[in-house]
Amino acid sequence: MSATAVHSLWTTGASPIGKIPTPHIEYAQLTPVLIILGAAMLGVLVEAFVPRKGRYYAQVFLTVVAVVASFAAVVALAAGGYGSTKAHIAAMGAIAVDGPALFLQGTILLASLVAVFTFAERRLDPEVHGNRTDSFAAQAASVPGSDSEKEAVKAGFTTTEVFPLALFAIGGMLVFPAANDLLTLFVALEVFSLPLYLLCAVARRKRLMSQEAAVKYFLLGAFSSAFLLFGIALLYGYAGSVSYARIADVVDGTVQNVDPALANTMGNDALLLIGGAMILLGLLFKVGAVPFHMWTPDVYQGAPTPVTGFMAAATKVAAFGALLRLLYVVLPGMRWDWRPVMWAVAIITMLGGAIVAITQTDIKRMLAYSSIAHAGFILAGVIATTPEGISSVLFYLVTYSFVTIGAFAVVTLVRDAGGEATHLSKWAGLGRRSPLVAAVFAIFLLAFAGIPLTSGFSGKFAVFKAAADGGAGGLVVVGVISSAIAAFFYIRVIVLMFFSEPKADGPTVAVPSPLTMTTIAVGVAVTLVLGLAPQYFLDLAGQAGAFAR
Repeated sequence: MSATAVHSLWTTGASPIGKIPTPHIEYAQLTPVLIILGAAMLGVLVEAFVPRKGRYYAQVFLTVVAVVASFAAVVALAAGGYGSTKAHIAAMGAIAVDGPALFLQGTILLASLVAVFTFAERRLDPEVHGNRTDSFAAQAASVPGSDSEKEAVKAGFTTTEVFPLALFAIGGMLVFPAANDLLTLFVALEVFSLPLYLLCAVARRKRLMSQEAAVKYFLLGAFSSAFLLFGIALLYGYAGSVSYARIADVVDGTVQNVDPALANTMGNDALLLIGGAMILLGLLFKVGAVPFHMWTPDVYQGAPTPVTGFMAAATKVAAFGALLRLLYVVLPGMRWDWRPVMWAVAIITMLGGAIVAITQTDIKRMLAYSSIAHAGFILAGVIATTPEGISSVLFYLVTYSFVTIGAFAVVTLVRDAGGEATHLSKWAGLGRRSPLVAAVFAIFLLAFAGIPLTSGFSGKFAVFKAAADGGAGGLVVVGVISSAIAAFFYIRVIVLMFFSEPKADGPTVAVPSPLTMTTIAVGVAVTLVLGLAPQYFLDLAGQAGAFAR
């Protein structure tokens, strides 16, 4: 056969392709995410081109400006009615611009802003070779204890890459609760998880423990991502689409035009149940719910404490936002299937977190199990399946994130010769050595315990009331019992700080720079304001409680 004949076969065999439609992207409504990701890329360029001496200041300035600008963009969108009357699905159906998305993005950005201040703290450790040091390794690539690490410390190097990494993580977290199709959800999950795996590994002190924490987090996180991806594949087989609205229509049985290639698998309930369960598993892992919580205590303990605070607050907000959207937008027609499962998960999460926390002797591990118990309390609001359930979860996430970042910021201050003194025995008598720091930490612990006049009480009351009104009264009883158990170990730390004799060789309380002071002050202010006058913020969460479908 001649070449011309072959060529003519090609040209006639191929069907003429019409114009590929240009994607229609509403950039103005995606500005919060675009600002953060743009700044993250700029941060990478700063690492490449700015001299080493100027990088720290350039990165801190860039990060703070980006987060503030992004928050301003969120407020502008909310003021423009995109949280209520103009709520819609943007970016070709990939991103929802609605009340819950904007509320959660604002919460993530405010929490990230105060967390970034703890990243930038450089006054807690004594100066090394005349250089100020932060919480991060001098040179992350060097083997712990090696000559290259010693040389890097001597030269005064610092890992300023943590700032662009944090920005990439924040960017992923902003998209995660706003994702309106399953592929966007998965991409956002990876965009914020990968930087967090790296951030966990770069502690200056106890580097081996930090690297072990990062490896555990990475391996278990990769497992959970795989489950999520497999679930996405099964749901695509079930509905013939990854769009939330389309899947919800197929679940309800209201879908009309069916692709003939998918007609055989569409509507297969086994695909729906297994796929939905796998996606739920991936999200519950990020939330830190039992039995998908195994990574939490080890990672919280091993990661640099500023990263632990950032991760504990912001990741929970993003993950619960995504979980709410999945259950309320995609699977409301399956609530009789998922509610019993979520009941069981919430009960074992509340009780498991509270009971195991009692046995902990390390303050960071104790706070990790406390965060697991709180995930259970928030799940009670998720199970309510009412508008009040959504708004109570949004409000609880605000209260929880600031208390958490504040508590971990206080943990960075209590130090001995080996760095942070996290063993509980070291905190004995802290109230006599440093009454102010102990009093601030006591406020945070009382908020975690849900004592009245703190934000923790307002948050728990809102969530439990929504659960009771939504027909989950049994959960509220378990929640109250778990809160009573949890109160024991919070009060125990307060008693230890104020009513024990300080040891002669006990730790000292470092005097932080204004950065960490600001973080702690904001934490205390939010805790007291949301405890004493929560109504405005409850109303705000109530107005933001409607999903765009």
